[in-house]
Amino acid sequence: MFDANDLAVFPIDAWIADGVQWLALNLRPLFVAIKWPIENLLAFNDHILHAIPFPIFLVLSFLIAYRLASLGIAIFTAISFVVIASLGVWDESMTTLSLISTAIVISTVIGIPVGIWCAINNSVWQVVRPVLDIMQTTPTFVYLVPVVMLFGVGTVPGEVAVVIAAAPPLIRFTNLGIRMVETEMVEAGLAFGADRRQLLWEIQFPLAIPTILGGLNQTVLTAMVMSVVVAMIGAEGLGLVVLQGLGRLDVGRAAVGGIAIILLAMILDRITQKLAMPATSKPKRSFRTTLGTVLMGSRSKPSAGTA
Repeated sequence: MFDANDLAVFPIDAWIADGVQWLALNLRPLFVAIKWPIENLLAFNDHILHAIPFPIFLVLSFLIAYRLASLGIAIFTAISFVVIASLGVWDESMTTLSLISTAIVISTVIGIPVGIWCAINNSVWQVVRPVLDIMQTTPTFVYLVPVVMLFGVGTVPGEVAVVIAAAPPLIRFTNLGIRMVETEMVEAGLAFGADRRQLLWEIQFPLAIPTILGGLNQTVLTAMVMSVVVAMIGAEGLGLVVLQGLGRLDVGRAAVGGIAIILLAMILDRITQKLAMPATSKPKRSFRTTLGTVLMGSRSKPSAGTA
């Protein structure tokens, strides 16, 4: 009887291990070059966040949340940070916040340009799409082994793993947002004499910003989840608090870390969600008025016949 176990087994695991080992030995300067800016940016953010006194940080976080979101979210942000400080994990929370903020910056620098490239070039999208599928469906723990072999252990390799996991949603949403711009708007822009660069930066990209911000929200949440996982390879922060609690069977310590992570994730989620809302909640304007505003900016005025 034919059985699946009778088939020849390809040594895929050995091939992958040999490939990663070859990369680690032969491309070491490349990975050092990748690690250097991440390490410096992470150290800078971590130093700034730890240097700000707690009362000043509380006021700044309230004002930033109020400016970017709403008064209710600002109050929730301030209360959440007070609760986190009361749990005794303030320093760990600032380390996690620096890890997340650095990952957001790097993911944005990488994700938005790649997403734009995918949106304007179908051939690039056909290549990038399966790569994103692999990156998003691969279990997060699988990232840790090659990252450790290529970058070592610690917070910086953990940051690399966070960026790898967090960047794909932003790439997808950027590509989707630009492709979803109404054909009428694109055709009207071409009729107004816009070239490809003007069409992208003055029509498609501004109209895609709400969708891109939705992708940024998913990137933030993914980075928050990964910040806990990367504690297994030596990354510091709240993830390490949870890991220590699990290792010592200290339920209270693990719960404290978990509560702080939840509050921090809720703060970032509410702010990034609110960023995408104003554009969609504005009153609808006529097609000509909207197009004129996008193309001409504040100088353009709707004609008398505009509805």
